[in-house]
Amino acid sequence: MGRTEISKKIGSVGEEEPPDYLGGCCFSASAMEDDKGVTLEELKMKLADFAKERDWDQFHSPRNLLLALVGEVGELSELFQWKGEVPRGLPGWSEDEKTHLGEELSDVLLYLVRLSDICNVDLGKATLRKLELNAIKYPVHLAKGSSRKLGEVNTSATTSTNGLLKNGSTDDGKTGNSS
Repeated sequence: MGRTEISKKIGSVGEEEPPDYLGGCCFSASAMEDDKGVTLEELKMKLADFAKERDWDQFHSPRNLLLALVGEVGELSELFQWKGEVPRGLPGWSEDEKTHLGEELSDVLLYLVRLSDICNVDLGKATLRKLELNAIKYPVHLAKGSSRKLGEVNTSATTSTNGLLKNGSTDDGKTGNSS
């Protein structure tokens, strides 16, 4: 059964509650409508239940999940292929294209959450830690408005022990003459 057939079977948000094709483990349309959102922990538990109900744990090795994730990233990439640079908000995309995008993004997220669970990685904590590391790697005063990579940011504006940048200026662009 393809994406279109499944979408028709489960209906869309706002329609009558769809039948429970997902074995009771996943969110109903009414649960998706409330404003509280969903946590990574809730997704992790629902995915674990989903796999267990289908006896799929036997197939969910880190390698298999990673390869499935890569495949889904490929499917996501196909939606943007040959479209050139796509502006924010996706102007010009049909509602069907946006719905399909949401489905592919969800596939990527679901495999990522499942992989992190199988590998015993707390994805929320790991993500917050990574954000902290990125803030250190890319301090605002060096990285703001720049798309340069770490080595380019740090080598082009590394401070010496006297507080001057390699080019003899301070972070604010003033020269370091101390007369």
